[in-house]
Amino acid sequence: MPEGGERIGIFGGTFDPPHVGHVRVALDVADHLALDRLIWIPAGRPPHKARSRVTDADVRLEMVRLAACCDPRFEVSTIEIDRPGPSYTVDTLRALRARHPRAEIFLILGADQVRDLARTWRQPESVMALARLAVMDRDGDSAVAMAPMLPGMERAVRVPVRRIDVSSTSVRAAVRAGEDFEALLPPGVAAVVRRAGLYIHP
Repeated sequence: MPEGGERIGIFGGTFDPPHVGHVRVALDVADHLALDRLIWIPAGRPPHKARSRVTDADVRLEMVRLAACCDPRFEVSTIEIDRPGPSYTVDTLRALRARHPRAEIFLILGADQVRDLARTWRQPESVMALARLAVMDRDGDSAVAMAPMLPGMERAVRVPVRRIDVSSTSVRAAVRAGEDFEALLPPGVAAVVRRAGLYIHP
């Protein structure tokens, strides 16, 4: 990996919606890895959710920008939203590597994503060559996740993050049930959910 450049974290996802857990782990990863920048990248067309209902990209982008405004190291990229076709991580990493040839790029993943890397991701070997994995470790989860070895997995780093029991699925369920969900979302995101009438229907 190139030396002497920035330390950049890549934090991708559907973010439907982004919640307080996303913000907390992003802060933990940025602190632990001493990142210069952490780039939130909302997916344009998530290939693993081709048959699921996903909120329009422009609305998710608005919510991510609100979630990411809490720390000067955070920025938001539209690279996957702007690119036609399914949002494959390998394509995003190639584009970012071309833009930042001297940077050390960390791809931030959860334990479940690492388990699926070799089996379901497009060109996982290229993903491993383009970025160093930063595996979020919630109470030792990553130890199991990193067992299946791919070339480059030995360079992966485990990052301890605080466990927050909230997910985008649980937020959507709370909205549908008419429960109070504001505490689950970063400031401003709940207002977008209400304004756009999101998640009322399954």
